[in-house]
Amino acid sequence: MTTIAVLGAGKIGEALLSGLLSGGRLPEQLMFTERYAERAAALTKQYGVRVVDVPTAVRDAEVLVVAVKPQDIDPVLDELAPVISPRNLVVSLCAGLPTSLYERKLPNDVPVVRVMPNTPMLVGQAMSVISAGRHASPQHLVLVEEILGTVGEVIRVPESQQDAVTALSGSGPAYFFFLVEAMIDAGILLGIPRNVAEKLIIQSAVGAAAMLAQTGEHPVTLREAVTSPAGTTIMAIRELERHGVRAALLAAIEAARDRSEELGKAHES
Repeated sequence: MTTIAVLGAGKIGEALLSGLLSGGRLPEQLMFTERYAERAAALTKQYGVRVVDVPTAVRDAEVLVVAVKPQDIDPVLDELAPVISPRNLVVSLCAGLPTSLYERKLPNDVPVVRVMPNTPMLVGQAMSVISAGRHASPQHLVLVEEILGTVGEVIRVPESQQDAVTALSGSGPAYFFFLVEAMIDAGILLGIPRNVAEKLIIQSAVGAAAMLAQTGEHPVTLREAVTSPAGTTIMAIRELERHGVRAALLAAIEAARDRSEELGKAHES
């Protein structure tokens, strides 16, 4: 099987390692880089996967998954450039960074696939969206789908849509967490104990997500099924519309898209 190195073992990098192991990969088929020795030792102890430096990762692994923060990409590319070759596939999980950045900084013909995952990867429920760079083949995309399929769902889009994807699904979990937090606070305001409010709202969120995923119904249809004439739900919906919640979400997601574009442009020179 393909050998995979995860460059950067933060939360997303660790989640990918855990998912790959759960999906049947052997520890000897995996490796990772990590700049903090204490964390590296803890991960090796927990997962049985060896920690390596970047040149060793390039030498021993076919797939290099770059899982560092966008602002930390330059030192990684500087380490990769002298040792990488087209035999390595680079899989970038860095928000906002285009495949053209890697293609410009790395030797000619190195294949790159851009990915926008999200944090539900930590529980095996990621939404990962992939796009091929100029030198990535259909076989490379299939391999990346296989790798990321161990930690959730995977779809393909043109790279021109990746900044919008970052705003929608990459940042998306944070919007849901924000809404859940507000709804729990509302429960407390109405006199419900916090632990009870948390249980009510979290399970409602889980159930609503399952209905969306399993019924195939449009969100409007499902919402209307709860909205009785002159009932409690329509009164709440009226207040949400009066306070511009829909417009605020549109503006927020547009702002996230713009920031993703800015992250990419910061590395154009």
